[in-house]
Amino acid sequence: MNALTLQYRKLKRTFSYLRGYFDFDRHGNNIVRRTDFTSCPRPVLLLYGFMSTRRTFEVLETRLRRDHYCVWSINLGGLFDAFNSLSIDVLAEKVRDKVERLYSRFPSMGPMSIIGHSMGGLIGRYYVKRLGGDRRVKNLITLGTPHNGSPTAYLGILTHGLISRSVWQMTPMSPFIRRLKMGAFPRSVRFSSIFSKSDRVNPFPSCILEGDGAGNLYNIEVTGISHREFVTRRVVYQVIRKELALGYGDPVPSEEARPKLVPIK
Repeated sequence: MNALTLQYRKLKRTFSYLRGYFDFDRHGNNIVRRTDFTSCPRPVLLLYGFMSTRRTFEVLETRLRRDHYCVWSINLGGLFDAFNSLSIDVLAEKVRDKVERLYSRFPSMGPMSIIGHSMGGLIGRYYVKRLGGDRRVKNLITLGTPHNGSPTAYLGILTHGLISRSVWQMTPMSPFIRRLKMGAFPRSVRFSSIFSKSDRVNPFPSCILEGDGAGNLYNIEVTGISHREFVTRRVVYQVIRKELALGYGDPVPSEEARPKLVPIK
């Protein structure tokens, strides 16, 4: 079997995987609001990824609520006003505006954590680093987020490049990625990138954080996790819960998984 055939089969598997990842449910952002913001000491904002909806977080949200976190999300709009396709900087501005309105209405809310899946992590990073989000945020936890851009974005350009600017922004070392990586990340925010070498959508080392090693940036590897499984697998949730506790200065539950920490260079 020659190299060309192997490459073709690899691309075919990747396309098949991507088709399974995008769940085109136009009602995916219609969720039941359960959060009581009048009693919200540990708010956690969930940001979903490219061409996805809030329903992506159904399992993760249930687990966080069970552990007494105050969970909420934002309808990011986009294609058909349902699927996340707007540019990352525009979406981050939408997050900033929504957060400020919420804190104005509920000033007793505690400091916030953000969990972003895939492109949602880039939205959170832009908000914290470029839009003053460090005033509100204690933790930024990203799941399979292409902090260095992803080669898979080139495939996304073929299918979504005409309707979405964000897929161009996620190509490796795009102007957006280069600008986002310039300058130090706010030291008051614990920033953790959870990644897996089994992730085919944003393959290693797309999700590795680079920085000045100030002590608040962490790369955390989980093994055998596909891109969709970041928001459903319990082993990932154990890491998320540990990172939330560390960011808030709370005791870490004793049964949590011990992830592999990859040092910042």
